[in-house]
Formats: sequence, structure tokens, C-alpha cells
Amino acid sequence: MKRMLMLIPLAIFLLIAVFLYRGLFLDPSDIGSTMIGKPLPAFSLASLEAPERNVTAGDIKELPALLNVWATWCPTCKAEHEMLNKLAAQGVVVYGVNYKDNGDAARQWLKQFGNPYRFNVADPEGSLGINLGVYGAPETFVIDKQGVVRDKLVGAIDERIWRERLGPLYQSLVDEQ
Repeated sequence: MKRMLMLIPLAIFLLIAVFLYRGLFLDPSDIGSTMIGKPLPAFSLASLEAPERNVTAGDIKELPALLNVWATWCPTCKAEHEMLNKLAAQGVVVYGVNYKDNGDAARQWLKQFGNPYRFNVADPEGSLGINLGVYGAPETFVIDKQGVVRDKLVGAIDERIWRERLGPLYQSLVDEQ
């Protein structure tokens, strides 16, 4: 009986080791999304470019598309911005959600660094961000032709992520007839 009691700490250690070992192979950037497989949530927010005009989910006409959540206070968004300009120049449809930001600063940013977005909505309170399940910026959603969220990326889009993950999905959605 005493030997059995001595094996309990070893069994607990082995159980913890198995869980920790499994964690080594998980992708920390894959935090999932409750939006995948669901339609883009309804919204009515001011246009960043023309604040007197409201924009709704119905204004997103060109699909499939990327919906990019960004802000001027986000250093990773600045790193990602050149890639978004490149994708837009290649014909990729990109819409923007300016998240918890100052509108004047955001308009200046787009003037200075280029505007890859078909349009932007201003989300100063983060209401659309909350409905999308946004954790922060940047985050990008891939929207199919029916307006359904097909993927979510937390973090910046770079060449590798576009080539290996988002680009093939986007192209498959473009090719669907």
C-alpha cells in the first residue's frame, strides 16, 4: 500500500507532462472565432471617409472580401498596411473597420500611407468589434459571396500568411460559381 501511495506523485507528474507536451504543438495565434460559419453581423456606423454618411453591412457589395480591423494606435497595423496596399493593387477586395480610434488621425493615416480599403467604417466605441468577437487590432475576416465569415486571422497579414492561408481561401471563394 505504501508503494502505491508513492506512485501517486509520479502519476500526477506524468499526466501534467502529457498536457504540457500537447501544448507545444498548438498554434498560439489560433484563438478561434464564434463568427466562422455565420453571416457578418448587421451594423450601421459612420463612414470614416464621409462621417455624415452611415454605412451598413448591406453596403458590402463586392464579395468575397477581406474585412480588416485596424487602428492608428496599433503598431502591428502599420506593419501590415503595406501588404494590404499590395493586395488591393492586385484586385483583392478589402473593407476596413477603424477600431476604437480617432477619425482625424485615421484619415491622416490613410492619406499618408495609402488607402487599400473600398470603404471604412468608424467604430469608435468598438460596437462592431464586439459583435465580431474582436480581441484587438489587427484582425482580418474572410467573407464569402454570401456574406458568411469563412476565416479569421488575429495579427498581421504578411506574405507567408497570404500565400499559405488566406490567399488560397480567398482565391477558392473567387473561383466559386
